[in-house]
Parts: sequence; structure tokens; C-alpha cells
Amino acid sequence: MRAMILAAGFGTRLKPLTLGLPKPMFPVLNRPLLEHTLNFLSSQGIQDIVVNVHHLPEKIIEYFGDGTKFGVRLQFSIEEEILGTAGGLKKAQSFLEKETFLVLNSDVLADINLDSVLNFHKEKNSCLTLVVRQDAEPEKYRPIELNDDGRITRFVDAAIKHSSTTTQRVMFTGIQIMEPEIFSRIPANKFCGTTEDVFPAMIEEELPVYGYLHKNYWIDMGTRDTYIQAQADALEGRVALKTSPSRNPEGPLVVPPVHIGKGCEISKDAQVGPHAVLGEGCRLRSGAVVENSIIWEGATIGSDATVQNSIIGKGVAINSGAQVVDKSL
Repeated sequence: MRAMILAAGFGTRLKPLTLGLPKPMFPVLNRPLLEHTLNFLSSQGIQDIVVNVHHLPEKIIEYFGDGTKFGVRLQFSIEEEILGTAGGLKKAQSFLEKETFLVLNSDVLADINLDSVLNFHKEKNSCLTLVVRQDAEPEKYRPIELNDDGRITRFVDAAIKHSSTTTQRVMFTGIQIMEPEIFSRIPANKFCGTTEDVFPAMIEEELPVYGYLHKNYWIDMGTRDTYIQAQADALEGRVALKTSPSRNPEGPLVVPPVHIGKGCEISKDAQVGPHAVLGEGCRLRSGAVVENSIIWEGATIGSDATVQNSIIGKGVAINSGAQVVDKSL
């Protein structure tokens, strides 16, 4: 089975960091987010992969090349004008159209067995299978209603109250299995969305569209909070990721779990952790505190400065005594 990774977005919710670095290149335990996605697909036996790119594409293409170093065969679909999820699929049609294929968002981490999803897809004779999950507040997303056998009955306007007793509301994880017939539903060279345009029309036509209910770990790293949370989860072992080597935590003020890149300079009276990730060559001056935060490579945290629940970009210097809480800099 071939796969497509959707990576052309602007990462608007993570500005200003995405102004200089596309979200697929954001470090997660000091490796690019997209690298973890490639590792996940490779571990599931998927090696032929296309990635659509638009925002700062050269940074992604230069790093990953043809995918050989990552154990995959990688192609890029460059969108001069952003085409949306369905439009991006249409542009990659020649790569995907020969058989059933997988599509997933580039900013998702999940503990999922794709063979199980594929088997479900085949058993249901589904033309489209969305991986869905229960959420305490599905209305935060655009809710989906499933009936008892897993068939999707509609995408729901969040304002509509859930009155049906024969369906359950779930949310879409950004992971899906499709049949090539979907390409006939997508206009060429036009902006078009899947969940906005294509999928609802398929459901209205009563085509076999199903939801595979995922019950294990999943997170969407589209916001500062979830980007930080995903790395805390990885440090706690809730999700398994291949990581760059971490310097062994040292000193009385290192509070595990942490991940420390090579070449970091950490004062003996600086507090690191819990849930702190330091990129290569970071400097923490005397009395600095970093907790539940991600510090990108080459950043400096000044004397007696505190960084909490924040992301500090590459090479950024935080002044001595500063209080940085819930920020992206």
C-alpha cells in the first residue's frame, strides 16, 4: 500500500515559529516531525510515500531527499498554489491511483496498527474509511456521526445538538484509507477540501463510508500546547518515537524526564525539567528554569530567566530575569 502525507499547510496556529520553519520540520525530541511520520509508516511496511509541500518546501526537500536515509522511497508533490486536502490528493493521483492507499496528516502521532484499519476497510467493502476516535468534546472539531456498524452517517455542524440514540459522535484523526475511485470526485487544479467538499457528498449519496474507531494514543500537534504535550508524552513513554541521543541528565536541579541535545551548556544551578527538551547547543545560564517547554537548537536562556509551557525558537536569546510563560518565541 502506498501513502500520502499531507504537509502543505502554513501551520497558522503555530505562528510566529512557522514563518521561518515549516511545521513538518519542527523538532520532536530533536528530530523533525515528518521524520517520525516516515519512521511510523516504514515500521508498518509502507515505503512508497508522496508528500505534498507548499510552505517553505525547500527546507523539507533538502533534508529528506529521496528518503533513502530514512528507509523509504519518497517523492514530493510541490504545490505552487496551495490546493487543499482534496486538491493536493488530485495532484498526486498518478502516484496513488493503482490501488487502495493511505492518507494522513503530517502533524499526527498515533499508536495504531494500519493492517487492522486496512482489514476493517476490506471487510466493510468500504470506499473510504476514516480513522476516528471518541473525544470528551467532539464539538471542538467537526463531529462525525457513526451508526452501530461503524458506517458514517454525516459530518455534523457543531451547533447541532446530538439527539439521535442510534449513533455516536466521534472526531476524525486525520488518518484515512481511500480507493482510487475518489479521484473522479475531485476537480483538477482547483482548491478543494476532503472533509468540507468530497466526503460529505459521498455520505449523502449513501456510498459505503466507514469510521474505524481508534482507542489508543493519538495527538494532533497543530498548537503550541499539543506540540509540547506530545513530547511530554514521548518522554513518559506513552508513545514510542525514535529519538536523537540525549545527554544523560546531571545535577541536583535536573528533574526527569528530559531530553538534552549534544553540546548544551547548562549551569549547575539551572533547573531543567520536568518535561523539557533542549536542542543541540543550547545554553542555560545561572539560575535559569526550563520546564514543560521545548528549546530549539542554539537558544540561550539567560540568568534567572524562567521558561514554562513555551517554545523557544532556534537561536533565540531570552534575557536575564525574563518570565516566559505560555509563549512561542
